[in-house]
Amino acid sequence: MTENKTLVETYLRSLSGFPKSPEMIGRYVADRKLVEHIAECERAFPGYELLIEDLVAEGDRVVVRGEFRGIHVGPFLGFQPSGKALSAGLIIIYQIAAGKIVNHWMQFDLFTLMGQLRENQPEADRANLVSA
Repeated sequence: MTENKTLVETYLRSLSGFPKSPEMIGRYVADRKLVEHIAECERAFPGYELLIEDLVAEGDRVVVRGEFRGIHVGPFLGFQPSGKALSAGLIIIYQIAAGKIVNHWMQFDLFTLMGQLRENQPEADRANLVSA
């Protein structure tokens, strides 16, 4: 259990605020969907941070309550880049096997992030988002 908690803490500290290369991610992650999610977020928010607020381990699961922070420089969820700093809370449960993350479940405060994305769009684009 302690090893799993240490793995997740090391993983998050290694990627938070840094480029997330496939090689670096591959050291920690065997979950294909998580690898794809990280790549998508890295394109929109290069060097994004995941800040740990709580870290709890039980068996093969490690739970993180934290905060996402990033600068919006690439398209994301249909929103064009704004260059603005965005943040939102999250909870992620990681499942660990053989020293790697093999599965994850995430609850992300998308409502807060979407509000920030809408605020950062030009007025004409905001009208289109509301009517879409």
